[in-house]
Amino acid sequence: MDPECSQLLPALCAALVDPRQPLTDDTCLEKLLDWFKTVTEAGPSVLLLQESPCLVELLLHVLKPQDLSSGVLSFSLRLAGLFAAQESCFQYLQGELLPGLFGELGPLGQAAWTAPTVRSGWVQGLRSLAQHPSALHFLASGGALGTVFSLQGDPSLFVASAAGQLLAHILALSMGGQAEGHPSPQACDWPVCAQKIVGHIEASLRSLATPQVTQALNVLATTFGHCHSPWTEVLWGRLHPLVACLLEKEPVPAAHSLVDLLLSVARSPVLSTDCGLWGTLAQTLSRLSRTQAGPLALGILKLQDCPQALRAQAFDTLLQPLACVLKATAQAPGPPGLLDGTASDSGVVDVLLSSRSACVGLLCQTLAQLELLQPMPQRPSPWPQAPLLGAAVTILRLCNGSAAPSSDVGGRLCVILAGCVRVQRAALDFLGTLSQGTGPQELVTQVFAVLLEYLKSPDSSPTVLKKAFQATLGWLLSSAKTPGCCDLDPHTQLFLRELLPVLQKRLCSPCWEVRDSGLEFLTQVARRWGGQAGFRRALLASELPELAEQLLRDPESYVRASAVTAVGQLSHQGLQATPASPESPGGQQSLFLDLLHVLCADSEGFPRRAVMHVFTEWLRDGHAHVAEDAERFVARVLQAASRDLDWEVRAQGLELALVFLAQTLGQPDSRCPHTAAPPEVTPPGQLAQALRALCRVRLFEFAFRALFDCDRPVAQKSCDLLLFLRAKAAPCGSPQEAGSSPGVVPVEAALQRWRAGEQGQPLEALEALEPEAVLALLRSVDLEGLRAALAESSDHVEKSPRSLLQDVLATVGILGDNEADCY
Repeated sequence: MDPECSQLLPALCAALVDPRQPLTDDTCLEKLLDWFKTVTEAGPSVLLLQESPCLVELLLHVLKPQDLSSGVLSFSLRLAGLFAAQESCFQYLQGELLPGLFGELGPLGQAAWTAPTVRSGWVQGLRSLAQHPSALHFLASGGALGTVFSLQGDPSLFVASAAGQLLAHILALSMGGQAEGHPSPQACDWPVCAQKIVGHIEASLRSLATPQVTQALNVLATTFGHCHSPWTEVLWGRLHPLVACLLEKEPVPAAHSLVDLLLSVARSPVLSTDCGLWGTLAQTLSRLSRTQAGPLALGILKLQDCPQALRAQAFDTLLQPLACVLKATAQAPGPPGLLDGTASDSGVVDVLLSSRSACVGLLCQTLAQLELLQPMPQRPSPWPQAPLLGAAVTILRLCNGSAAPSSDVGGRLCVILAGCVRVQRAALDFLGTLSQGTGPQELVTQVFAVLLEYLKSPDSSPTVLKKAFQATLGWLLSSAKTPGCCDLDPHTQLFLRELLPVLQKRLCSPCWEVRDSGLEFLTQVARRWGGQAGFRRALLASELPELAEQLLRDPESYVRASAVTAVGQLSHQGLQATPASPESPGGQQSLFLDLLHVLCADSEGFPRRAVMHVFTEWLRDGHAHVAEDAERFVARVLQAASRDLDWEVRAQGLELALVFLAQTLGQPDSRCPHTAAPPEVTPPGQLAQALRALCRVRLFEFAFRALFDCDRPVAQKSCDLLLFLRAKAAPCGSPQEAGSSPGVVPVEAALQRWRAGEQGQPLEALEALEPEAVLALLRSVDLEGLRAALAESSDHVEKSPRSLLQDVLATVGILGDNEADCY
């Protein structure tokens, strides 16, 4: 330990146990624990305690009845556990201290034990301590296990969970100390700690109280989930019958925890070979209610190796609610494969009809589980794409009242699900996921029809509309004639012609979320099909481009930002409101001025950031307006970005500058040149011409000013840009010339002041940089050193244990105001 820290420790320990100087900042205690953990990992804890007896005195204070704060008491318990994790230090502290802290007569009798923080600290301290055979002997004989057993039912969920995890850890530590191979199946031959824990688990599994069963199952799930040693096979063989007996009870107790345990066992490479396990899983699927069995069925289908019959049963369990919905609304016999075997399952129908909350919960759970399963390689094959599409469409029609049920059950489902936003969102999410597959044209037509109904309906909530737009985009993307083709088939083109007037209406919605979702959808379809003739004709015949431009002045900043992105994309595709032509190029110029006005005058950051992204993409992709005069375009944008108070706008300005720099130097791909291989060196003649162009747009002034930016990401990006330029210009000139060019010395002096911590220095010297001065400055400035300095944390100067101890002492008033670090 640092000598300066050792000198501060006595004052720290005295302050912590002094009730007249309460420590109000618990985060300091957490930092102290982190530091002590580092110290104990670096060397023997015994040596630390011998050199700093004040630490032992601090721990002994916990044994005395006094008014210690719960935070300090918890800290002391955890600290004692950290020290005792080393067996030599455990022996050093064992006499009076450890039994007093963690034994049967420990802090349980103190009033502070009523604080969850103290109980949590006790459990965490014991968890740190339990690392070696001496600790196991102490746990077996000191009465601590009984306390841990009782804390499994603690009213604090954090304490109860930590107690269960501690038991699993002690069990693994105890059994892991046995000889290699399979331990004896006789529990009397097991270590004492293991016997006590397993005996407690067995008694809990036999209990009639569901909380006790839950606690036992949670400990076992943690154990089998983390330990895959041979002894777990012996333990599972002993406890499996008791777990199976739970399935004979009505209702099955602790169903959620039982599912977690069985899936942990099934995932274990040691236990999954047990043939009896698959029978237990099958029995559990049939015994649990559909809501309880859903997570188990999904977990079974995710397993890599599983009997086919069990997979079929699990998939059938997942599909039952959708099969019931299809059967209740079918006008004719449903498609084979989904309804088979479920017609007589009245239990699922009873749940669906029992109440609105039960019906909604079951359908949302089912749709979410199938949505997770759909993209997985382990999903059942063949995948019933068509029936699932039909079920999703049917549920959406039940929710909006357009279904025509053929039975009393269907009619009641119509009433229960009418206008249910939760089910609509879940069904639209699932429908969007199904777009990754294919389906019969008749069903795809129904999909587009129901999506159009939702997009048209005045009853659709903003969140439902957003998900309807997302699902629509997914199905539009899947409707290409061939993979990679941008063209749309005739059915989809017809749908788009019907959709665009609906989208136009949504852009005029009084709800800003709807306008925002509509603009995002417009941007995405324009990006995808802006070059497709049929789409272009339909879009230009609508009022969408004009509406998008009008929304640049929307009162909501999110909408303005989405409008900027939309008009930027439309303009890039030549789909702006007033298309530019060789005879009248004013349309592009007008839009550029509108966006530049947003960048200069908008009061919110989102629209300004969006403008910078659009301008960067225009420059990168060769937009028509940029091609007219790229230098003038870049100069105006950088001038506006340099004055912006939003650091993300300035950082995006550097991204635009990097694109222009790479294009000017002849490197088209400029997305991250400094992270790739070193760029090729530019010939001297081309470099000189490029530098003059960069000076004309004042790029260097912008970049060097950014080095002085108070926001680190901006300075880092500027540093990367200048390093890239220096790599391109490396062989030109010589290092000896670095300080001889005019204009270099003032900038170097400013950089030195910046590195000394004087940010915000004026940089008039940057305003008239010439190409020669730029090259000299690039060679003379230590850009690598600047980048290293920028990579350091803001508190790297005073980030030390000594600083931490001073902070704690200042918090309790031991030090004067000027002796504490500010952070």
